Amino acid sequence: MPERGRYMISVAAELAGLHPQTLRMYEARGLVRPARTPGGTRLYSELDVERLRLVQRLTTELGLNLAGVTHVLRLEDELRRVRARMEQLERELRDEISLTHKQYRREVVVYERPQHPATRT
Repeated sequence: MPERGRYMISVAAELAGLHPQTLRMYEARGLVRPARTPGGTRLYSELDVERLRLVQRLTTELGLNLAGVTHVLRLEDELRRVRARMEQLERELRDEISLTHKQYRREVVVYERPQHPATRT
């Protein structure tokens, strides 16, 4: 499960190519939200590490400041929610179409035109 916390801060920092203090700062800014053990130890998931790598790319390669990164991440999160909703609606529409087609098959009655008495052979 990629959303399950499994890496302590030192491991997550190494995987993301960042200093552990940077991860603390990113958490304080709300850019990442690691899980916590009952004792308060941060546990970063695979998704958290991917997000940290994205933040690193946005700041180093694109030159965004953390306010810009926050905006980009908010937009990406919204896009992900919209896509999930669209996929759900598409599934529901396909199910409705399938049900409608099944109802048509039940309701279709073959109509045979009665032959006119003069044309019977």
